Amino acid sequence: MGHGGNVIAELTTDHREVDELFAKIGALPVGDDQRRKLVDELTIELVRHSVAEEMYLYPAVRKHVEDGDVIADKELSDHAQVEQHLKDLEGMAADDSQFDPLVAQLKLEVSGHVRDEEDRLFPLLAAACTPAALDELGDKVRTAKKMAPTRPHPSAPDTPPGNKLLGPGAGLVDRTRDLLTGRGKG
Repeated sequence: MGHGGNVIAELTTDHREVDELFAKIGALPVGDDQRRKLVDELTIELVRHSVAEEMYLYPAVRKHVEDGDVIADKELSDHAQVEQHLKDLEGMAADDSQFDPLVAQLKLEVSGHVRDEEDRLFPLLAAACTPAALDELGDKVRTAKKMAPTRPHPSAPDTPPGNKLLGPGAGLVDRTRDLLTGRGKG
């Protein structure tokens, strides 16, 4: 979280970190408690990443990319599905019979979303924006991730201005809960 560079470099690095977390989860035996801890880490990263994209990336896509509204709406729909899976996994024990199928479905959906962003959305955005604009978006995304919630909130708004108003408050509450419970601390 918070790597530096323009928005595309920042988000691509996040994507690789998520890939690594899925690989770590997959390398552990079914039912291993460490899988639960890794899913918590994965959830934190995915929620922060998604919130930052919703606050800054998708509005920029709507503004600068041809057919940006259609593209952004599709990405938001992907996020909603992923967030619901994260909510379903929240608090579920690693040995629950639904845990592994949900993690597998989550991985499939996240992988498809990442491919779509990296193969289609990022090149379109890079062609439509100046390097300075992409750098500025990178800074905004990094700032947003620091303030973002760390737990799924499927009913929260995912577009401005609602997400920019409610996100930081939910983020503060989530980070306080994480601190008190030790969630996300491997």
